[in-house]
Amino acid sequence: MKFSLSWLNDHLVTKASLDEILGFMGKAGLEVEHVSDPRAALAPFTVCKVLEAEPHPQADKLRVCKVETIDGIKQIVCGAPNARAGMTAIYAPLGTWIPGLNMALDKKPRAIRGVESHGMMCSSRELEAGDDHDGIIDLNGDYTLGMPAAEALGFTDPVIDFEVTPNRPDWLGVQGIARDLSAAGAGRFLRNDARKVPGTGDCPVEIRLDAPEACPMFAGAVVRGVTNGPSPDWMQARLKAAGLQPRSLLVDITNYISLDRARPLHAYDAAKLSGTVVARLGLEGEALQALDGKTYPVTEDMCVIADDSGVIGLGGVMGGQSTAVSAETTDVFIESAWFDPLRTARTGRVTGIHSDARYRFERGVDPQSCVDGLNLALALILEYGGGTATKARITGNIPARIDKVTFYRGDVERLTGLVVKPAEMKRILKDLEFDIEDAGDAWYLMPPSHRFDIDRSADIVEEIARLIGYDQLPTTSLPVREGMKQGVASARQTRVAIGRRAMAARGFLEAVTWSFMSKDHARLFAKIDEALTVANPVASELNYMRPSALGNLAQAAQRAANRGESGVRLFEAGPIYLGDGPKDQRTVIAALVQPSAQRHWKGAAAPYDAFSAKADLLALLTALGQSGDKFQIGPATQPHWHPGQSASLRLGPKMTVANFGALHPAVLKAMDVDGPVYAFELNLNALPVMKAKATKTKPVLERADLTPIRRDLAFVVDAGVAAGDLVRHAQGAEKLLISKVDVFDVYQGQGVPEGKKSVAFEVTIQPREALKDDQIQSIMDRVIASVSKGTGGVLRG
Repeated sequence: MKFSLSWLNDHLVTKASLDEILGFMGKAGLEVEHVSDPRAALAPFTVCKVLEAEPHPQADKLRVCKVETIDGIKQIVCGAPNARAGMTAIYAPLGTWIPGLNMALDKKPRAIRGVESHGMMCSSRELEAGDDHDGIIDLNGDYTLGMPAAEALGFTDPVIDFEVTPNRPDWLGVQGIARDLSAAGAGRFLRNDARKVPGTGDCPVEIRLDAPEACPMFAGAVVRGVTNGPSPDWMQARLKAAGLQPRSLLVDITNYISLDRARPLHAYDAAKLSGTVVARLGLEGEALQALDGKTYPVTEDMCVIADDSGVIGLGGVMGGQSTAVSAETTDVFIESAWFDPLRTARTGRVTGIHSDARYRFERGVDPQSCVDGLNLALALILEYGGGTATKARITGNIPARIDKVTFYRGDVERLTGLVVKPAEMKRILKDLEFDIEDAGDAWYLMPPSHRFDIDRSADIVEEIARLIGYDQLPTTSLPVREGMKQGVASARQTRVAIGRRAMAARGFLEAVTWSFMSKDHARLFAKIDEALTVANPVASELNYMRPSALGNLAQAAQRAANRGESGVRLFEAGPIYLGDGPKDQRTVIAALVQPSAQRHWKGAAAPYDAFSAKADLLALLTALGQSGDKFQIGPATQPHWHPGQSASLRLGPKMTVANFGALHPAVLKAMDVDGPVYAFELNLNALPVMKAKATKTKPVLERADLTPIRRDLAFVVDAGVAAGDLVRHAQGAEKLLISKVDVFDVYQGQGVPEGKKSVAFEVTIQPREALKDDQIQSIMDRVIASVSKGTGGVLRG
């Protein structure tokens, strides 16, 4: 809903500034979405005087003008045909943003055909102040040099756009907005009630209600001898501010009243009406050629307006072309009726018509506004279009509300904590036009006819609280009950939280995918268990509980690649399902990378591979407090891993903690995912829980003045022996002093027997006291013995 500030001032006497009005709107609950202030948009532009306009020496259609501006006398090259000496124009200095051209002037003078130009004189289209682009603005009248362009052009009226909540259809009229702002303290509300137009003679158009459940009241009158020319400038300006294009006096008046009073009307060309105008339900086979040029079939549930020729309008939605007003219209029949909101909404949904009338009627129009809306329309038509009005013909009625709402004053403090004096409560409710019967602690209130959302005492409390200001609500914490304990996260929940932070820190993006997947895809990751088939899936391709999170992650990475986002690093922390029992559910952290070739002037970086996945997995385990040294490395234990580029981490021969490496190409092909793809999947349930023990502070055993001692060893072992086994046995030889064992070479070839390989590693000893050579050699001897015994390796000479 849009309205201009001057329009609001028709209904609100206030000294508040624009910013203060916006503050009051927020206080009253009117959510402002945007404010367009032409004064701010046109702030750089000012009035200037053209002193001279000489032909350009090198261009017939250009003129070199000497212009007196707020910045002094400037030379401006202008291509407008109306540029001449003595005219008053609008000046834009260098560097100014020109809204109509969507560009900014250069900050330095620009040479045009060899002549420098120090600014610009603008057309109305360039300022978005009109459509004229044939010449620059030529102001007629006495304008002061340097006067703001907005003031000179009359564009000083800010436009406010705000969101209307569904329960407040009265805010769909500027009058309703002003009423609430007055209650919020912004100023004094002006009702501006429409005066009754007496009229001459009876209305010649008969009105009949055949479906009072759909249209219980219909008021109308005829104006004869009207001139349907353009509407007055002030009305056109307000309609444009609201986003409507002015069309003609009669159409503009009905649109204006709809926006001003939230009261939709419709104008018929009286000469085109045939017989009695009837509000009834539609008949099978009927149709309406509507004002939007489309033809809509009518159903038996729709409320239609008809005459002897058939359907001429859909009640509360849209009129028809057959009775539309035009420039030739001299006699007009004005309809002011009330239509059932639910039926109007159904009609709108069936037809797909979105009109201002439908928008208001389906939310609720003040049932007591029919006559006032008609009188206001008649008064405006007579004032600006002339003619003679008949008396109003009113058929049907809408009974006024008779049930009052009981309001208990103590509910304000009880429900909100606000302490509000009774006099302030009364002021607010009277400003909102409630009738009050004071009976002490209980008040009996009659809500105004335009408020459909007031049913109980709590509704009144809400009205008082929002207009006092929600910022005034006391901030009181709920009391803590005795014996209550704070919730403590489980070990698995803590691990998930730590794991998420660790993966994000390593550059991965968290994904949340379905816990389901296609059964065909699930077969690629595990044996099918029919108990895990979803009986009523959300989609046909999500019919099985996932046995691994990697399938969904791989498809997510491929979707990103298909949209140009290649090389994404994804991870997910969530459940997988290996059976139908609660013990068969696992919590995993899975990560996946679909590497892409990098293009860089320095050359491509090392590609992401299985060892990169292992590094990310070990970093995650470290963050979870699990040293990578405790795990054994073995072959991957699941069929979806590439047999030559994958491995597993284990705790003993039977407990697999994680798998990592490249996904099998056949699996990727079956899922339509481009390879290679590297990943890991960590089973959090398999990690040992580190028990906290009460310990005393221990002295630091390492000494900073003792540097680490490093020794290299190489063993010849069977080709099938894992390098990790050598590391594990080397580290176990002296757990207290050996801090690290790193493999730096694996070799097969000349000098190494067939079926064997050479594995070289570095042993790092961190002394806790000074070590002699024989002590160091003793440690190395134990390392050699441990590796030889555990792997069958032979030390290379």
